[in-house]
Amino acid sequence: MRILMVCTENLPVPPVLGGAIQTYIAGSLPYLSKVHDITILGVNDPSLPDEETIDGVDYVRVPGKVLELYREGVVQYIEGKQFDLIHIFNRPRLVLPIRKVAPKAKITLSMHNDMFNIGKIAVDEANLVLEEVSSIVTVSDYVGNVIRELYPQSSNKIRTIYSGVDSDRFLPGNDSRIVSTRNTLRKEFGLENKTVILFAGRLSENKGVDRLIRALPTLSKTFKDLALVIVGSNWFSQNNVTDYVAYIRAISKKQDVPIITTGFVSPFEIQNWFAVADLFVCTSLWQEPLARVHYEAMAAGLPIVTTARGGNPEVIIPGENGLIVENPVDPNEFATKITEILSNKSLMKNMGIRGRELAVSKYVWSRVADEILSVWSRTEYASTISPEQLLQYEPQTLFKSAVQNKQFIVPNDIVTEEVAQPAEEFSGVTALPAPEIIEVTALPASEIIEVEEPTVETKVEESESLIQSETKVMEEVLVGRVKSIPRDKEIVKAEEYTANTNPRGLKRIRRVTDLVGNNVNRSRIVNRSNNLSNNSSNNSSNKVNSEPYKLKRITSVTEVYRNRNRY
Repeated sequence: MRILMVCTENLPVPPVLGGAIQTYIAGSLPYLSKVHDITILGVNDPSLPDEETIDGVDYVRVPGKVLELYREGVVQYIEGKQFDLIHIFNRPRLVLPIRKVAPKAKITLSMHNDMFNIGKIAVDEANLVLEEVSSIVTVSDYVGNVIRELYPQSSNKIRTIYSGVDSDRFLPGNDSRIVSTRNTLRKEFGLENKTVILFAGRLSENKGVDRLIRALPTLSKTFKDLALVIVGSNWFSQNNVTDYVAYIRAISKKQDVPIITTGFVSPFEIQNWFAVADLFVCTSLWQEPLARVHYEAMAAGLPIVTTARGGNPEVIIPGENGLIVENPVDPNEFATKITEILSNKSLMKNMGIRGRELAVSKYVWSRVADEILSVWSRTEYASTISPEQLLQYEPQTLFKSAVQNKQFIVPNDIVTEEVAQPAEEFSGVTALPAPEIIEVTALPASEIIEVEEPTVETKVEESESLIQSETKVMEEVLVGRVKSIPRDKEIVKAEEYTANTNPRGLKRIRRVTDLVGNNVNRSRIVNRSNNLSNNSSNNSSNKVNSEPYKLKRITSVTEVYRNRNRY
């Protein structure tokens, strides 16, 4: 068959910048391409050409980073071309636009995150998508079960295909092929004669590495030779210092246990740090679909401590290849499980051996490819949407809010607020479609609310992925509205999405208060703000483990406009 695999919009394939989905595709491709004629359609990147052929696989790359922009490139490429099957990865909102220009192709959907959650896709569109796709491949039972609970009619189309790992690259530290690298890194970073605990992942609040750091004082009372290595950054290939990264650095300096932070490590070199480690810990607080670091830790022969969140426990056989923390919010639970492993050297060794056995026998790319090929072979044309319905379908504009776990769907001229869980990947932000601002009123008047740093997954997936042009258009719309309102009223204020002064940061729009005749409430705001600021400064100086975020200053749109025109 002639098959098109459509990737996501924020990271390229091959996975030069990392990414679980990109690794999943790259790992299975050598086997899939032996059977079918495959084209990979993905996002462009300065390090890669827009078109190339590698080992018989055609790669086509179009502009992306924002879903709406990426969708246009995807549709333009597919239009007029003939594919027998189109396999879309983790973007159900691409299904209907693709169906418009590929009316005769079979469509398969791979789901790596909770992208069918309410708020990430409109219910009507989700129902049409589920009717349109022939099969749905998920990376964990958790992801499949979430879809089933929301849309029971999809049950017979869902199949879990667990990911894989290159067990010739991720090796136990005592393997002759990598032991020299292990010894060199340990010597370079002062880790000789240390029991090294490894965390690998993004440095975001929902990944929870601060809980592991806060467990170290308890662990160090029993184990005097510990060291912690933290591999990762705030976002793929980036090393920006967000509030959370700064918090991690601050509490790390207070620890007696040595902590090594590597920043972003290339996906082609990360196996070296797994070889350095003696124990792997995943600290995810959110309902994670299933972090691929579990496969890599098993291949490296490391015992695993992970959390009972999302699909992570699905690859753990408790007591055999790892242990599961039921309440990852509590650092003491990590200390308890880590102590259970470190205090029993025989258990620790056997867990590593069992994990390696599972990696080389079950979690291999050849098995992943075989299961994908099986799905493809049974895929049938499943379109139930009439041409008239497709013509009437118009993609909704998705407007992301800086409020954690919230977003706004803007179909035509209507704004509705919906609540969403974090997503694994950034699904994009666009400017409002019409040159007028739609007022969003979700907060009570005259009240300032403490704001926590948004997670990468609400992500949806991170303001660093935004481009300046989209933000500029929204600012111009806001400023135009502000200039048109009476001077005696203050209607809209905006707060930066990120704590740093990144000019690309998305602005959050919210009503604060109508100041006319409301001086009492206005005073209450100021007083509460001052009190919280004082409490924040006092607590931060006295409590190492206190939460890192307090009230942030809210800058009015008029002030932004004046400051921008001042220079």
